[in-house]
Amino acid sequence: MKKILLIEDDAVLRENTTELLELSNYEVYTASNGKIGLEIAEKMKPDIIICDIMMPVLDGYGVLNGLSLNEATKHIPFIFLSAKTEHKDIRKGMDLGADDYIPKPFSEEELISAIESRLAKASILNEARNASSKSEMAS
Repeated sequence: MKKILLIEDDAVLRENTTELLELSNYEVYTASNGKIGLEIAEKMKPDIIICDIMMPVLDGYGVLNGLSLNEATKHIPFIFLSAKTEHKDIRKGMDLGADDYIPKPFSEEELISAIESRLAKASILNEARNASSKSEMAS
């Protein structure tokens, strides 16, 4: 079962999204702010992270930056889920390295589709990284 870390400060949205993801056969870990989310990501190494942008303590941009500086977490697929829907906000998220950006409100199909496509892409990239490191060790 794939592990998802959901970082969202809105308790109702966090609970509803968790339920939706669990019904889609994902193991879900949650954090109510970016600082807690970053700590959980470093410990749990989830398969994918879904993160709000506007949160207390550490915002989503800070979470993504922190993950990208850590060798153990920098390859984890990252999706922003945010009410910030202006083009400049979406562009900023993508420029910082987000794999996808889903504006709120979102549909169940949109979220699940984004997760599945990012997990599939990550699987291919992980296989390529593993093959590359094995060939480097053999040389």
